Amino acid sequence: MSLRDIPLTDASGQTVTLADYADQVVLIVNVASKCGLTVQYGALEELQKTYAARGFTVLGFPCNQFKGQEPGSLEEILDFCSTTYGVTFPLFDKVEVNGADRHPLYALLTETADADGVAGDVGWNFEKFLVTPSGEVHRFRPATVPDAPEIIDAIEGALSVAA
Repeated sequence: MSLRDIPLTDASGQTVTLADYADQVVLIVNVASKCGLTVQYGALEELQKTYAARGFTVLGFPCNQFKGQEPGSLEEILDFCSTTYGVTFPLFDKVEVNGADRHPLYALLTETADADGVAGDVGWNFEKFLVTPSGEVHRFRPATVPDAPEIIDAIEGALSVAA
């Protein structure tokens, strides 16, 4: 199964795939509401606002695998994200990103190496995968903030190719 064909459940309970975003540059992020990195929601929303009109979107996947830092229901997560950070980008149902119950999306994404050449398990909340319309994947570890030059350069580069 290709990356674009994997079924995903969005926040409204609808099944979608990355094929629904095939003409866009997407930044896939495993998110959590009670993490020291939760402030990254603000920068993710800024990316959404800055680049959405050019064919970019953030896709947030709540995950509770890291010290139980996303314990709420999907409704609670949506409320937190909208009221605290004004999140407008799509959020999806909770997923597992590592282990035996790893979501198939993350099974494929984690095959991608980061800038240091390291593939494998997601390290923590807010790990980022940029997927281009051509299917190229770039991986950024959690400590790399959403507005870091390397992420902005990757987004800009992918958008210029997609245009």
